[in-house]
Amino acid sequence: MDPTRAFVKNVKRVVVKVGTAVVTRDDGRLAVGRLGAIFEQLEKLNSRGFDIILVTSGAVGAGRQRLKYRKMINSSFADLQKPQVELDGKACAAVGQNGLMALYDTLFSQLDVTSSQLLVTDNDFKNADFRMQLSQTVDSLLDLRSIPIFNENDAISTRRAPYEDSSGIFWDNDSLAALLAMELKADLLVLLSDVDGLYSGPPSDPRSKLIHTYVKQKHQKAISFGDKSRMGRGGMDAKVKAAVNAAYSGTPVVIASGYAPNNIIKVLNGERVGTLFHKDAHMWIPLTEIGPHEMAVSAREASRKLQALTSEERKKILLDVASALEANEQFIMLENDADVEAARDAGYDEALVARLALKPSKIRALAESVRRLAEMEEPIGQVLKRTELAEGLVLEKKSCPLGVLLIVFESRPDALVQIASLAIRSGNGLLLKGGKEAKRSNAILHKVITSVIPETVGTKLIGLLTSREDIPDLLKLDDVIDLVIPRGSNKLVSQIKNSTKIPVLGHSDGICHVYVDKAANLEMAKKIVLDAKTDYPAACNAMETLLVHKDLLASGGLQELVKELEQEGVTLFAGPRVNGVVSFSKANTFHHEYNSKACTIEIVNNVDEAIDHIHSYGSSHTECIVTDDQDVAEHFLNRVDSAAVFHNASTRFCDGARFGLGAEVGISTSKIHARGPVGVEGLLTTRWVLRGKGQVVEGDKGVVYTHKDLLMSNGSNGSNGANGSNGY
Repeated sequence: MDPTRAFVKNVKRVVVKVGTAVVTRDDGRLAVGRLGAIFEQLEKLNSRGFDIILVTSGAVGAGRQRLKYRKMINSSFADLQKPQVELDGKACAAVGQNGLMALYDTLFSQLDVTSSQLLVTDNDFKNADFRMQLSQTVDSLLDLRSIPIFNENDAISTRRAPYEDSSGIFWDNDSLAALLAMELKADLLVLLSDVDGLYSGPPSDPRSKLIHTYVKQKHQKAISFGDKSRMGRGGMDAKVKAAVNAAYSGTPVVIASGYAPNNIIKVLNGERVGTLFHKDAHMWIPLTEIGPHEMAVSAREASRKLQALTSEERKKILLDVASALEANEQFIMLENDADVEAARDAGYDEALVARLALKPSKIRALAESVRRLAEMEEPIGQVLKRTELAEGLVLEKKSCPLGVLLIVFESRPDALVQIASLAIRSGNGLLLKGGKEAKRSNAILHKVITSVIPETVGTKLIGLLTSREDIPDLLKLDDVIDLVIPRGSNKLVSQIKNSTKIPVLGHSDGICHVYVDKAANLEMAKKIVLDAKTDYPAACNAMETLLVHKDLLASGGLQELVKELEQEGVTLFAGPRVNGVVSFSKANTFHHEYNSKACTIEIVNNVDEAIDHIHSYGSSHTECIVTDDQDVAEHFLNRVDSAAVFHNASTRFCDGARFGLGAEVGISTSKIHARGPVGVEGLLTTRWVLRGKGQVVEGDKGVVYTHKDLLMSNGSNGSNGANGSNGY
């Protein structure tokens, strides 16, 4: 549950208002299907014991549609040639109200719910006796589990300009709903609209962002509204005014879409749907807090400043980061210990706790890895290729940063250090969202790292997000964020891939295999298999399936491998061919990542069968063959289509630091520009720089193309932002 919406736990009485744009279709007819879905939600809530009060618009629109039709079929051809006079709004309201309530009664009857109609006018509320009687009547109806349906009685309203005059007690059905919420002591008001909620500008403007929580002091003068509803008299401006009045009188309000399924139920479950108005909102959200879009824009601006520094200046930032990690080891450990203790108290799996824990030795190792990264060759502005297009016209292909990276990771706070260091080295802005289980560790590491970033760049280079609710908004920012890298479960990666237009780099599973061939040195195989499984079972490059050549069953090699694993406390699961040969449980599936001291064992007939098994059940991460037969090894290395393929070496070597990349932002199984452990190079792209002497194309008449490759002189890489390091 979103912490800003925890108040819904105590909600009993709810006022729901449906606007004209929700009640009717674009052609003016009643939206029966949409209303049916809304009424099903109201029935469920009513049966769960909520007091439901409905306020509806749409009578005028429905009546106008019906009267236009009746007038047309009763008109002569000559009448139709005359200018058509606008229908009387009060007549439309009288006709439409009748049809509207007939439909509502039918829909509720189908759901075995009793409804009741109450038509009110502005003048009614000037009478204290009326207001008291209204409250008593509604209480009686709610006690009988009947749903009262309110509408303004436009047919007999005495206001001079009912569609414009806002000087009365209420002036449209939004303000009527707010008034009723206060009069009837509702715990929540839900205003259903044709958009998802309140935006920072017109919803049709792609630059507008959904405001999840309205803070009067922050948003009141900072929002521009779009057009009014296509049919109703209010629009978002009217809804906001009504919501503010109700919220600051004590009734929380949510403006949400009436088009989206189950939005009312989602609101009452505490999910972050639409825009919340609450009198205490300013206490939950700092007035100076920047949203996801602003954070991404700030990271982009800071990255451009970072790219403008010299190589030595960027190197110094990394050296300062390493020193700061060591200097703050005690504080980092205190926060990490608190996270670990909380995770254990919450009953988290030990594999997750293992990934979460930091030790002094790991902090020192992180600091050293940052120093190694700092000493690496400058990656920005490297000239990768020089070509003479024509005499005096030279084209260079140069490396440059991607721009802004969004990294969503789980459990491992050390990943934050690696990712932040790589972002600094590669000149990229960075947005980080870690798992809630490492919240305190991530916060202190972020503080330590950003504390040494010079003011000329700014601490906003690296943004740390604390709410998972921000992720959907960030995934929409394909105009600002250039690459998303998810590090976590298969579910996390799949959700992100399905929710964004931004390129995604990463891997969903780490189902790694070790194949022990018949020509393997068994002692070597034992060491590799044990290391691949037990060195760090929670790692994505740990072995999850052991494939063994059939000849090792007859020779006893399989039994020796099993014995070694069991002695190290590894739980073994049998594939179909192993099941019955040795006594351990049957594996339910080959496509499983244990992330613990467990693995599956299966027998294969030959190397090709091992390759086919890997292609069928693997995740294209890391595979290993153990054999002394060089031809078989080469066949395996050439045929296996995975990001990393090893011969006689543990899968645990698949790591950015071990590969000499300094660190890694993650491991990619995607077939894009970066595959396997992704270090600095994976966070760079290229651009073309052309230097000429006044040449013009002129239909290619005046240019003699040579397309000659040129040697790249030493020191041709850029040393500062002026020499091609800006990737924008």
